[in-house]
Amino acid sequence: MTPDRLKHKIARASLIGGEDPPLAALAGRQSDARESGPHHHATGQLIGLLSGLLSVRTHMGAWVLPTTRAVWIPPGHVHAARSHGPFDGWAVYVSPRACAGLPPQPCVIATTGLLREAVLRAAEWEIAPLEARQQRLAQVILDEIGAAPADTFMLPMPGDARLQRIAGALVDRPEDDRTLEAWAAWAHVAPRTLSRRFVEETGFSFTAWRQRARLLRALELLAAGRPVTSIALELGYDNASAFIALFKRTFGTTPGRYMTANLPRI
Repeated sequence: MTPDRLKHKIARASLIGGEDPPLAALAGRQSDARESGPHHHATGQLIGLLSGLLSVRTHMGAWVLPTTRAVWIPPGHVHAARSHGPFDGWAVYVSPRACAGLPPQPCVIATTGLLREAVLRAAEWEIAPLEARQQRLAQVILDEIGAAPADTFMLPMPGDARLQRIAGALVDRPEDDRTLEAWAAWAHVAPRTLSRRFVEETGFSFTAWRQRARLLRALELLAAGRPVTSIALELGYDNASAFIALFKRTFGTTPGRYMTANLPRI
């Protein structure tokens, strides 16, 4: 699907309301990085990826989404999104009526194989009243959204413009191992101010925040099938053992077992 057709279908889907259809889905590839400023929809929106990485920000905070996660935005909630390079993505727009029983606040959920495949099938439909079999599949999508547990692993983004510049650079290249002092000089902020404001605005020290950014990128690389040792070295860890230990402390399991449990199954 071309960007123009994708944009046109998003606009049409955003207007859905009334009794039928309960949802509209789309899927497509964006060849260039894309950024959407703060906006909201009359419909609910679920955004997921088949490849690439996406940052989404709401009043609840910010998430960096790998392919194994999707973000749910209820109707009327302001959000902004930015891709980190090209991506293959999908979205589901849910009519306000059909949002009853779905999460009332923005959240990230695990992308099950069933949810992903159902959305991709629904993305082939025209914007029109649904046939009986389509209604059943639409209900499966709604059930999967409603039943999925919320993922609490969030990467809070700072509000200060100087800190945002550093955070954005680290999201793009989390392996960058410049010291706090070097980053402060790059962003024209005092090191002590950088250290203090990072804690105040994100709840994490600069070092802990950078570790979390690296782990989020690790999820993306794992989902792409990269070996654990290759990921560890690429993200700046001295060896795979150090990476695995941090991953296990954070997620409660090893990278291999985590992806076995969370990778979409075709």
